[in-house]
Amino acid sequence: MKHDKLSLIGVRILELRKAKKLSLRELAKRSGLSAGLLSKIENFRTVPSLSVLVEIANSLEVDVAVLVKNINGETTAPYLLVRADEGRPEQRDDSKGLLYKYLLSQDLLNYSLRVNEVHISPNTYRKPLATNALELVYVLEGTVHYGFKEGEVAVGPGDTLYFDGLLAHSVRNDAARPARLLKVYLLRHTD
Repeated sequence: MKHDKLSLIGVRILELRKAKKLSLRELAKRSGLSAGLLSKIENFRTVPSLSVLVEIANSLEVDVAVLVKNINGETTAPYLLVRADEGRPEQRDDSKGLLYKYLLSQDLLNYSLRVNEVHISPNTYRKPLATNALELVYVLEGTVHYGFKEGEVAVGPGDTLYFDGLLAHSVRNDAARPARLLKVYLLRHTD
């Protein structure tokens, strides 16, 4: 099974940017790209096109190969198994109070599949954000409120919520206990 590692590109860009002590705005100015697009790439909300990768690599003064090294890794099994303690924490600057744990991803025709376990701290509100992905949420523990332009929906243990992430959506946990959910993204490939 071909394991998609496109999400590692965002991690590498973030690490290189911070190592060079550049803010998002500074990298945006250097690259001619918007800070919003760069943030979405670093926070796994969109997959960059090749031309965007080239601009970012040039702005970071590295070869594109540094950003895409080993993204076509192969496994010997016809499946990918992620054990309970093997998830990798992901820092997302735009989602304070939410801890994302990377579980897996898979490249599909015009999408990249990404699966995270998300822990939402007590009394947390994340302002509305849009993603370039179809999103599926399955609540494992607690109750989470997703806010959309049309209103808010509460989802509890065992509930599944599916929506187009292009719709800006907020996330809220009003409880004194953390909430935990499984989140599946089908990230659209962009040109």
